[in-house]
Amino acid sequence: MLDIKFIRQNQGKVREAIKNKRSSLDLDKLLASDERRRHLLSESESLKAEQNKRSKGPQSPVDLEELKALKEKIKLIENELKSVEEEYERLMMTVPNIPTEDTPVGKDELENKVLRKWGKIKSLDFKPKEHWELGEALDLIDSERASKVSGARFSYLKRGLVLMEFAIIQYGLSVLTDEKLLKKIIKKTGLDIKPTPFIPVLPPVLIKPDVFQKMARLEPKEERYHIPGDDLYLIGSAEHTLGPMHMDETFKEDDLPVRYVGFSTAFRREAGSYGKDMKGILRVHQFDKLEMESFCLPENSIKEQDLFVAIQEYFFQELNIPYQVVAICSGDMGGPDARQIDIEAWMPGQNRYRETHTADLMTDYQSRRLGIKVKRNLPAGRGSEFVHMNDATALALSRTPIAIMENYQTKKGTIEVPKVLRKFMGGIKEIK
Repeated sequence: MLDIKFIRQNQGKVREAIKNKRSSLDLDKLLASDERRRHLLSESESLKAEQNKRSKGPQSPVDLEELKALKEKIKLIENELKSVEEEYERLMMTVPNIPTEDTPVGKDELENKVLRKWGKIKSLDFKPKEHWELGEALDLIDSERASKVSGARFSYLKRGLVLMEFAIIQYGLSVLTDEKLLKKIIKKTGLDIKPTPFIPVLPPVLIKPDVFQKMARLEPKEERYHIPGDDLYLIGSAEHTLGPMHMDETFKEDDLPVRYVGFSTAFRREAGSYGKDMKGILRVHQFDKLEMESFCLPENSIKEQDLFVAIQEYFFQELNIPYQVVAICSGDMGGPDARQIDIEAWMPGQNRYRETHTADLMTDYQSRRLGIKVKRNLPAGRGSEFVHMNDATALALSRTPIAIMENYQTKKGTIEVPKVLRKFMGGIKEIK
């Protein structure tokens, strides 16, 4: 969430963010609720001080009656305060983050901005197949049997595709934990940032509702799988439980950035995608993913996001998959995001670019809710402040294999294995 003091002092900027992010928040209602809350708090404190003062010493019958009336008045005020605070907290949770200055202003995905492209799209002398056609022909993807067992948007992955998934995981971890390689990526990108390696984590895939809410990722609830008996949610990405790891903790400045790479299965209901991408594994209820998460100093958070994007680009350059980098516009990004960058891979079978990676800069929007701070070394009484948080896809293990399948398919219907993955697949060069 945003700081209420910031909201009061920057109403124009907040109103602009609400408009550009297409939020339905009534800012005037929030400000009125805040004003009423502060008034009731002040009145309650004043009356309690008076009660405390008058309760000392001997009491006459009149004094006792007046104290009783005072106590009743305090009770009424506190009841109203509780109601006002509930409304205030609810409204505060819906205030969107302020987009960065370089975020394109737009209504929807049609106004996203392509920043750059990489790679040469191959000219094929045959009609390329979509990944699901290759998956069926090579017995790599079995959605028909999975639908009998689990329903629509589930699949069995088989044979070489399974080996490829685990190879991608090993490859991704080998890059993200290699400080020397990160230094090279940073140098090539021209960033002035520490090459701190990522710490591998296997996080929980279940999360408490209040923690999910603090991560600003619980909504829309119709996208989440809920287990009522335990009141827990299945996560939609590893960052959902990586982000709260340091809840209510304070980092030392010299220890930042702290970077994690988490592997988990992700669960999504895909409630708003009826009829879209029904075949194959592009849009499914269950898939695996490597996710990056970091905690850094506020002044370094944009550079941290740029590093995440550079890593994503490195992966696809090494895999030799053409892609484009896209700045997501204000109306298409999530409420908690201050800046969102996507990577879209070229899919020959579909003859278009499709999103494979997202990098989200949250600034202190999540850390303020989670109580994650950093104790500063700087003078002038800065003390502690909220860290900035970034999360980003490292490698999504439905969409990365899809991109490989479509870009590495051959005329004879097989799939070549990218060179960087072969050593993680026992030297296999081709899936056939």
